[in-house]
Amino acid sequence: MKIAVLSRNSELYSTRRLLESIKKRGHEAVLLNHARCYVVMEEANPHVYYGENTIDDVDAIIPRIGASVTFYGSSIIRQFEMQKVYTTLSSLALVRSRDKLRSLQILSKAGVGIPKTAFTKYPKDIDSIIKQVGGTPLIIKLLEGTQGLGIVLAETKNAAKSVMEAFYGLNANVLVQQFVKEAKGADIRAFVVGGKVVGAMKRQGKPGEFRSNIHRGGSSEEIKLSKIEKQTAIKAAEALGLKVAGVDMLQSVRGPLVIEVNSSPGLEGIEKATGKDIAGSIIKFIEEQIQQSDKKKKDTIGV
Repeated sequence: MKIAVLSRNSELYSTRRLLESIKKRGHEAVLLNHARCYVVMEEANPHVYYGENTIDDVDAIIPRIGASVTFYGSSIIRQFEMQKVYTTLSSLALVRSRDKLRSLQILSKAGVGIPKTAFTKYPKDIDSIIKQVGGTPLIIKLLEGTQGLGIVLAETKNAAKSVMEAFYGLNANVLVQQFVKEAKGADIRAFVVGGKVVGAMKRQGKPGEFRSNIHRGGSSEEIKLSKIEKQTAIKAAEALGLKVAGVDMLQSVRGPLVIEVNSSPGLEGIEKATGKDIAGSIIKFIEEQIQQSDKKKKDTIGV
């Protein structure tokens, strides 16, 4: 089987581990820079090109799409989908997960626990919004923020109003979210592959830091999830249509609350914290999906 990893950087830990695991399990590994791919459309003949060459001999793709190229990356994935190439991340699921507002709306409708969140573009609603999320302290998030950037903890009502007014003045889209103080600057990352949790870690922010992102200096350790935490992570991934996902949750008095679902979760933190071969689990899942697809084709032909 020929499996392509869509990544712009061959030196990234996640990219290297996926390529290694593909080869280790006896498959042909290909690295494709999706930013250098382009699509050509004509009647009933969709193609993905890399330079002057068509990419038409790949059995499966593993997209690792950065936030800055979500739109372009989704168009490349969509073209592979039209060519009937298996993908661990659908173009629709990528777009859903990258839109923080849309993803929270989907999770809310699916009955997944989330911190109470508000969104508005009308500055005069500030007082009402602060009240709706339970008052201060509260979290203010830029919709376009990643890896803990664009997130502010407002300790007082005056601070919250000042930050929100500043963001509105810049025409920025922001979410205002309930602050879960009992989480104590920690969250859980559950790694879901094919509807199963294959690894989980607890991330703790450094002293005085409410963000637990490892990129912000936080630490991590393996954690054994409760039954409800596993169920919540799996339900969140399914609601967004993600086969591979990093589900971030807070432990609260109301149970696990999902704060984000990552469609291109990094492997370094989870593999080092758990000692598990998460990359291998992803490749094994692809094998199972391709085998099931081939069996259905044979059964159909047999009929």
